[in-house]
Amino acid sequence: MTDRLRILAELPSDEGKPTASVLVPLFEDEAGELRVVLIKRPDTMPTHAGHIALPGGRPHPGDRDPVHTALREAEEEVGIPQDMVKVEGYLPAIHTVEFSLMVIPVVGLFDRKIELVPSPREVAGLFTPTLRQLAEPDLWVFEVWQGRRVWFFDLGGELLWGATARILRWLVGLDALP
Repeated sequence: MTDRLRILAELPSDEGKPTASVLVPLFEDEAGELRVVLIKRPDTMPTHAGHIALPGGRPHPGDRDPVHTALREAEEEVGIPQDMVKVEGYLPAIHTVEFSLMVIPVVGLFDRKIELVPSPREVAGLFTPTLRQLAEPDLWVFEVWQGRRVWFFDLGGELLWGATARILRWLVGLDALP
């Protein structure tokens, strides 16, 4: 099912920099389409307020590795049990613009029958676009900011952009891996 996606087998290097991890949580819907779970962060959050994002965050002291961080955060934010995610691989670590963090994306599959339960403190909304939609180049637009393309995708009036957009564009093959 995920063999058509561009997933790396090895955990990418954090280049010795502080890291955060995100889960790219995928599930197959009733029609056989792969979908990804995205969250809208509440406007009250101290960072990335109101942004569309993948579940994730910075490691806690008890986290064993970036995979554990991503799985723990996804369980806290949207209720996907850690033991119900099959880790398929990784995407390249990326630098965030707002903070000097490396973000390590962990790609995982879970059963669609799991009920998503958003944390009211950390999640203001859920989106589950299909990867087919995200792979459609005509649905993306960009602006040039400081000489770089910044991509945007309309999710029913909410804009997906920034690091999350870059991660998803790599996953579906719209951008070259770094």
